[in-house]
Amino acid sequence: MQVPSIIDVEASGFGAHSYPIEVGVVREDGGKFCQLVKPYESWTHWEPEAQALHGLSREHLLKHGHDGREVCLALNEFLQGRTVYSDGWVVDHPWLIKLFSAAGVPMSFEIRALEYVLSEYQMDHWQSVKTHVTATYKNARHRASVDAHIIQQTYYQTRQVALNRNLSAVYHGK
Repeated sequence: MQVPSIIDVEASGFGAHSYPIEVGVVREDGGKFCQLVKPYESWTHWEPEAQALHGLSREHLLKHGHDGREVCLALNEFLQGRTVYSDGWVVDHPWLIKLFSAAGVPMSFEIRALEYVLSEYQMDHWQSVKTHVTATYKNARHRASVDAHIIQQTYYQTRQVALNRNLSAVYHGK
């Protein structure tokens, strides 16, 4: 069964002034991408609550983060025109636009809301399955690549159950 490519973005905060600090992707073929983003000089907004969630300090990003342009070029190469899906499109998409705009690099892939590829059954069971999948990562840090993998695994598991239910209904003439 084909799974979608998933993207997740961690940010400096939760509001409109926040900016991307890490991008993680798991492609449909299992390829993985994760890079920290060094904040641009004009990106100063920082929320301690966001830092507590992802465990990354601004100082760590300034020291170990990659230049935004490098991140954008690497993402474009890694995704090569694919469509990637986000379970937080309403925030991830603007953060990626902010990153690519600041870097002066056109985005050569498309990002869409995960809901575009979810069945009604998957949406109805998403949270309970995601909670179960997340529990298997109990010692994993809350980071973009881990989150992308959890989302992709949740998609896979909910899709499997939905397909099995449909096959069972067909088999039993329902």
